[in-house]
Amino acid sequence: MKRIILKAGEEYRLLRGHPWVFDNEVAAIVDPKGDLVSLEPGELVDVESSRKTYVGRALANPHSKIIARLYSPSKEGIDRGFFIHRLRKALEWRRRWYNLDTTSVRLVFGEADGLPGLIVDRFVGWPLEQVLSMYDGAQTTKNDGVGNPGEAFEGNADAQRRPLTFDLLQERLGSPGVWYAVQFLSYGMDQRRSLVLEALENLLGKAKGIIERDDTPVRSLEGLTPRAGLLQGTWPEKGICVFENQFPFVVDLLGGQKTGHFLDQRENRARLEPFVKGGTVLDLCCHTGGFSIHAARYGAQEVLAVDVSKDALAMLHLNARINGVSERIQTLEGDVFEVLRNLVQERRQFDCIVLDPPAFAKTKTALAGALRGYRDINRHALLVLKRGGFLFTCSCSQAMTEDKFKEMIEMAAAEADRRLRLVEFRYQSIDHPILVGYDESLYLKCGIYQVL
Repeated sequence: MKRIILKAGEEYRLLRGHPWVFDNEVAAIVDPKGDLVSLEPGELVDVESSRKTYVGRALANPHSKIIARLYSPSKEGIDRGFFIHRLRKALEWRRRWYNLDTTSVRLVFGEADGLPGLIVDRFVGWPLEQVLSMYDGAQTTKNDGVGNPGEAFEGNADAQRRPLTFDLLQERLGSPGVWYAVQFLSYGMDQRRSLVLEALENLLGKAKGIIERDDTPVRSLEGLTPRAGLLQGTWPEKGICVFENQFPFVVDLLGGQKTGHFLDQRENRARLEPFVKGGTVLDLCCHTGGFSIHAARYGAQEVLAVDVSKDALAMLHLNARINGVSERIQTLEGDVFEVLRNLVQERRQFDCIVLDPPAFAKTKTALAGALRGYRDINRHALLVLKRGGFLFTCSCSQAMTEDKFKEMIEMAAAEADRRLRLVEFRYQSIDHPILVGYDESLYLKCGIYQVL
């Protein structure tokens, strides 16, 4: 086994839990005889301090600045049994918090689950075409607790507007299917994709389909080519219908952003309930309507959903339709900065604002410019928020630390001449675990503030 010998003092960060060895931290790479050698992409390597203290075993990649990704503090190999064990541990963590028979979750979150560079999202649901066919074509009486779903979809004001429920679909369509969206973001995991897929099937049975979403720029940093498409099984052409917090959502694993649905905001969306009932809500960077739908289902009188993507807004309308809240959600296509400036000029006011922009700072070098963007967007949001109203403001930038994020909010409030009360500070959903010592695993920040 080859060994990476670190420069003096470089082991301390790793021993505190960080799993990445950077190329500029390496003093030498040697074989068992002590001779200098080079690394092969994806091979296993032992990591030692300059004093020969054992740090752990890692997956190597000389093509990347992250030359080694630690996966074990011991000399543990990687085979089919290894993946079954690690996946079982990841599964146990999710089962502690969720009913996996009904809930879609992130099953593997890379390094935080001891599987560096591997992402697995597990979606539970039904083909959308079957769902819509059943819903539109169902003929039920008004007093059976369901109403006429066809009339509800057509927007008939006299019809009972009943959203879809998990139990209804299970009764009419049978048990849901399971689909996976997977990402192999490190060279070592990409080499072992067949072992990963075999372990998934061994633990959870055969899925309806497995979709690869390796169309992210991260792979190029590993010397890997982008890839996306159906790996195994089938994928319904119109997507699938899943449930989040008991509300139905349409998911497109092939064409949607990231892996098809932002599971990391699940608990934060559920937290909306006490802040929106009876009020007006502005959902900025709304994507396919995760926050908008929750706000409407929780009793908001009116929701204005804003996004730059026409496709995302079209999906939002479909989500509103199957949730029975179309009449309470309006959409606006446009750049969020321009939309906010216009709303300020129009003197519009809202009771609650959700601000969930994309990652402005994907790297630390981009942080300075990103901070200006975050501050500007939050300042304008505060200007259209009523006194006593609530702001849900988020950042999914890893480079934006919690302290910097809170400082930015303070500056935005001062520039808007607003006093804020911090109600609660939240993070990503619990199926995206945060590993102590690995700050990059804590990427999503969600602050809930009240304007005084």
